[in-house]
Amino acid sequence: MQEYKNAAENVAALEENIGCCFRNKNLILQALTHSSYANERKIRKPQDNERLEFLGDAVLELVSSEVIFQENPEMSEGEMSKLRASLVCEPALAYCARGLSLGSHILLGKGEAATGGAQRDSILSDAMEAVIGAIYLDSGFTNAKEFILKYILNDIEAKKLFYDSKTILQEMVQAKGQGKVLYETVAENGPDHSKTFVVRAVSVDGLKTLGEGKTKKAAEQEAAYQAIRLLRAGGTDVS
Repeated sequence: MQEYKNAAENVAALEENIGCCFRNKNLILQALTHSSYANERKIRKPQDNERLEFLGDAVLELVSSEVIFQENPEMSEGEMSKLRASLVCEPALAYCARGLSLGSHILLGKGEAATGGAQRDSILSDAMEAVIGAIYLDSGFTNAKEFILKYILNDIEAKKLFYDSKTILQEMVQAKGQGKVLYETVAENGPDHSKTFVVRAVSVDGLKTLGEGKTKKAAEQEAAYQAIRLLRAGGTDVS
C-alpha cells in the first residue's frame, strides 16, 4: 500500500485518479477509513466507511437496475436480477477498484495492512461502495451515477463473467462436447490466517488456466474467468 505524507495528499491523489473533486474532504476520508484503522486509532464507530458503504450500495443498485431495465426491454425480471448481481458482485467491484488503484488509498489497521488487506476483494468492494456513497452526499445523484457509469458499468459484457464464471465455462465446454471442467489446487501460499490459493482449470481438450484467490472458490472462479477469455480469443493454455 502506498504511503502518503498526510490525509490531504491521500485525498488529492484519489481525486486525481477518479476525476472528482470533493467539496467536503471529510466524506471521502471517511469512505477510505476501514474499520480496522478506526478501531486502532480509537475513532468513533460511525466514522469508518461502513455507513457510507450501506448508502453507496443502494445508489449502485438503483443505477445498475435502471441501466439494465432501459437497455434490455425484452429481459425478464429474473434475468435482470442475475445480470445486476453479476455487475455489482464483490469480485466485479474489486476489479473496478483495482483499476482506480483504490487499495493504495484505503486507511487500514497495521494488522490488516500487513496481511494484504489493500488487495482483498471484500475490502476493495466495500470501499468502492463507500466512495459512491460519499460522492452522492457530496455532489448528488447525477454525479454518483456518472461515476458508476464510467468506472463500474463501463464494460458490461466482460463483467457478466464475474458472477459465475464456472457455470459459464462449463456451458461453453459442454457445447463443444468436451465434458466436465476439473479444478486442481496447485499451491497454497501464506500463513493460515491469510492464505492465497492457486487453482488450475483443466478440460478434456487441453485447456489449462490458473486462478488465484483468498479462498479455493475464488481461485476457481478466477481460473474459469481466465479460461473463458482464452477460449474467446481462440487459445487453450496459459498455465
